[in-house]
Amino acid sequence: MEKVDLVVIGAGVYGLAAAKTYLEVNSDAKVVVLDANSTVGGVWSKDRMYKGLKSNNLLGTLEFSDFSLDPAKFDVKPGEHIPGEALNAYLVAYAEHFGFAEKIRLNSKVETVTHQKDGSWKVAIENSAGSLITRKLIVATGLTSCPYLPEFKGQEMFQTPLFHYRDMPNFEKDLLQDGKRATVLGGGKSAWDTVYSCASSGLQVDWVIRESGHGPVWMAPPYVTPLKKWLEKLVTTRFLTWFSPCVWGHSDGYGFVRSLLHGTWIGRKIVDAFWRILEQDLVQLNGYDNHPETKKLMPWTPSFWTATSLSILNYPTDFFEYVRNGTVRIHIADIKHLTSKTVHLSTDEELPTDALICSTGWRCSPAIKFLPEGIENDLGLPWSKDKLDEQLLKDADDEILHRFPRLRDQPTMNPKYKPLSKDSDSFAPHPFRLARFMIPLPMIKERSIAFVGFMITIDTSILAQTQALWTTAFFSDKLSVVANAYPPSKSDKSITKDEDSGMTGIEWETALHTQFCKWRYPGGYGKRYPDFVFDAIPYFDLLLKDLGLPNHRKKGHLAEIFSSYGPEDYRGLTEEWLAINQ
Repeated sequence: MEKVDLVVIGAGVYGLAAAKTYLEVNSDAKVVVLDANSTVGGVWSKDRMYKGLKSNNLLGTLEFSDFSLDPAKFDVKPGEHIPGEALNAYLVAYAEHFGFAEKIRLNSKVETVTHQKDGSWKVAIENSAGSLITRKLIVATGLTSCPYLPEFKGQEMFQTPLFHYRDMPNFEKDLLQDGKRATVLGGGKSAWDTVYSCASSGLQVDWVIRESGHGPVWMAPPYVTPLKKWLEKLVTTRFLTWFSPCVWGHSDGYGFVRSLLHGTWIGRKIVDAFWRILEQDLVQLNGYDNHPETKKLMPWTPSFWTATSLSILNYPTDFFEYVRNGTVRIHIADIKHLTSKTVHLSTDEELPTDALICSTGWRCSPAIKFLPEGIENDLGLPWSKDKLDEQLLKDADDEILHRFPRLRDQPTMNPKYKPLSKDSDSFAPHPFRLARFMIPLPMIKERSIAFVGFMITIDTSILAQTQALWTTAFFSDKLSVVANAYPPSKSDKSITKDEDSGMTGIEWETALHTQFCKWRYPGGYGKRYPDFVFDAIPYFDLLLKDLGLPNHRKKGHLAEIFSSYGPEDYRGLTEEWLAINQ
C-alpha cells in the first residue's frame, strides 16, 4: 500500500492550485493528484468539451497570478470569452510549467476514503487493486462533478437520448445537425449554454422552464451600466462590494462604512437604490419587454438575492435573436411524462424531439463514499446530521438579522415551487458546515483534511490560490483558525473557547457564515453551499488576515477603494508567506 504525504482529489483549477502551492512550500513532499477524467481541467477537461463551450470570464480574469494565459500561446483574443479548449490547454501547461504534471494520475476515480484510527486517510481507487495512505487530504472535486439527472414517468418508452448536459460531448456528433429537434429542461446558465449550442447548430429547440421551479436566471452582457463597465471588474471593486451586506465584510477594514450602509435607514435606502439601478439596467440591455417570447426569460427573483445565478451572455452572436425568430420556443411548464420521442407538458403540449437534455444541476456532496459509517457527520456534509447546536444556529440567525435588517424582508419565492424529486439536494437538511468554508469543525485539531472549491463565485482563480495557500499553512501548523471576521457579537457564543479542540469562537463564526449564505442568497444556492459575487473580495481579505498577509494590495487609498482587483494583485502570495514563516 503506497504511502504519501498529501492526496489531492480533483485536477481542476482548485486541485491544481492546491498541489502546486503545497509543493512550493514543501518541496520534498510526496504528493499525488487523482482525477476521474482522462485529462486535467475539471470542468475544463477534454471529457467535458462540447461545441461552443466558453467561460463566463473574459481574458485576464480566469488565470493564476503566477502564470499568464498568454493570448498568442493559447489562441485567445483580448476582449473574448475564453474557449474551453484554451482553458484546458492552459491548465495542462500550468501543471507542466511548475513541474508537478507527473504527480497527476488520470482515469483514477476515487471510490472510498476511510479515516484511519491514527488520523491518516486511506484512499481507494475504483477498479484498482491498490490504495493510498496519506496524512493529509484535500478534496477538490468541487460542486460540478456529480450531475443530477431526474427520472420521468414513461422514460423507458422514450426511445431517444435523455441525458444530463454534462454528457453533451457523447451525443453532439449525432444530435447537433441542421433540421433536428431538441428539448432542453432547466432555467440556469447551463440551460442557456445548451440552448445556444443547439440553436446555433440549426436545431429547433423547445426550452422547458419548470413552472414549479426557480425560473430563468439573471443574464448580463459582459459590459453593463450606461458607462459600459466590465462586469467582472465591478464586482471586485471595493467601493461596490460595500453595497452587499456581508457577515465577514468587516475583514476588508472598512467596517464603519459597511455599518452606515447596512445598519442605518438612510444607508439601506442607498443600497436598495444601487441594486434597483443595476437590475433596471440589465432589463433594458436584454430587452426582455421588447418581445412576448423574450419576456418569458425575465427572472422571477430580484437580482439582489441571486448571487452567481446572475451570469453572463458569453455568446458570439445575439442569443435573444433565436428566441425572437422562433428557433427557440420557450415553455413555462412541467414535464408530465414521456412517450416515444415525445415530451408531454403540464400545459398539454406535446413536443416531438430527438433528445431531452436536462440542465438540472449537480449534487452538492462529493461523489465519494466516506468511511467509517457516520463520519459524514464530522465532515459537515449537507446530508449528514448537523454538528452545530440548534440554539447556536438560532442565535446566529438572530445576529445576522440584527446586523442586516434588510435580510428580514426575504423575497417572495415561487408559490408553485416543488423539487424535481424526493432525492433532490433541495431536501438537504443544512449547508456544508465548514470553518472558513474549508475545514470540518471536528477535524480542526487533527489538521488532516480540507475541502477546497466548495463554493461558487466569479473569481475562481483568485479563490483557488488563496484557499490553496491557506490550507497549506493550516496543514503546516502555521495558522491558527480563530474567529476574527466580525467585531464581538452581542452573543456570548462569540467568545467561548474549547481548549481541547483549539477553537476560539470558530463554531460561532462557522454558524454565522453558513447561516448567512442562507439568508443572503435564497434565490441562489445559499441554503446548500457558499454562493456569492460581491462578497468574494472580503472573503479573500479574511483568509489573508489569517495568513498574516496584507489584504489591501493597491498603491494608494483611492486605488484601494475605486480600482478593481484581479489576479495580478495577488501575485507572489506564497513567497510573501514564506518570507515570514521560514
